[in-house]
Amino acid sequence: MTAIVPRQPEATPAVYDAATLAVLAAMEEAAERHLDAIRPHNTKRGYANDWALWTEFHGWLAERAGHELPLTAVTKGTLVGFVVWLDTIKLAAPTSIDRRITGVTVTARGLGVEVPKAATVAARQALKPMKNDPERMARGRGKAVAATPEQLRQMNAAVADGLAGLRDRALWLMAFGIAGRSAEVAALRAESIVHVSQGLDVHVPAVKGRPPRDVVVHYGKNVDTCPVRAWLTWRAAAGITAGPAFLPITVHGHRGDRALSPEAVREIIARNAERAGVSVRLTGHSMRAGFITTSRKAGKREEKIREQSGHAENSPAFWGYIREADKWTDAASEDIGL
Repeated sequence: MTAIVPRQPEATPAVYDAATLAVLAAMEEAAERHLDAIRPHNTKRGYANDWALWTEFHGWLAERAGHELPLTAVTKGTLVGFVVWLDTIKLAAPTSIDRRITGVTVTARGLGVEVPKAATVAARQALKPMKNDPERMARGRGKAVAATPEQLRQMNAAVADGLAGLRDRALWLMAFGIAGRSAEVAALRAESIVHVSQGLDVHVPAVKGRPPRDVVVHYGKNVDTCPVRAWLTWRAAAGITAGPAFLPITVHGHRGDRALSPEAVREIIARNAERAGVSVRLTGHSMRAGFITTSRKAGKREEKIREQSGHAENSPAFWGYIREADKWTDAASEDIGL
């Protein structure tokens, strides 16, 4: 016969006097200081980067929700949303996402935030199927794919109708034309894009400590991939004369007033490439890489390409793009009697 175990009384929380609570609080603070002191520098730097991404996620969320949540709102909903954002927008590898969850949780707790265990459990449940996806696991193991003019024409053929479509087309062609980083495209000002007879004089502002630069964007021979015509069409349709060059568009087709975030720029490029059925995954950096390789294949001089992209003369990234563009030019295996 099965023994009947009497129901155990529920535990009640201990009640401490003020002196005991003060000592316990002091020991908690001492423990945090000790753990922080022995934590490796690289770990601290990683946690700082995780929190910066958490901040960026909240900015992205505010653009769409119309309300900005406090960074201390680390809940089941926000943490799972962060995982999905890292996966679908940042295209982060699952292992990186796992580390980000830890970094945000540790940082929040260090700020005195009570992070529910259910939140971290749910975030890792959302992450689990991503770890079983070979394509996701392969992320971050190579350079951004360089966009080609053919792919830009493919994207143009599938672009959405309306104001959002005009903006999107102008945005990715401008990113390509100035060899711009997503943060630089987001920071462009309409009054700093000047229409001249040959095309556009564009002032690319300083971003993240990188120096500003002034570049020219010529009229394109193909109207479907001409950044000048695309910009003029978007500017006229949106009624922009000054302020941010690229603005959010609501689902009802109304434009906002705040500049797009760098993340929004990347999202627009990736979304349009996917809609067009481009066979490779294009990201925000694909436009920058694509300009460099395309310009080089067209025979443009290295120093002129660097002026446009803003790369330093000894930049390993720049010379990597040049080698990629040159690899079939006078190849060692060409015309050797085989």
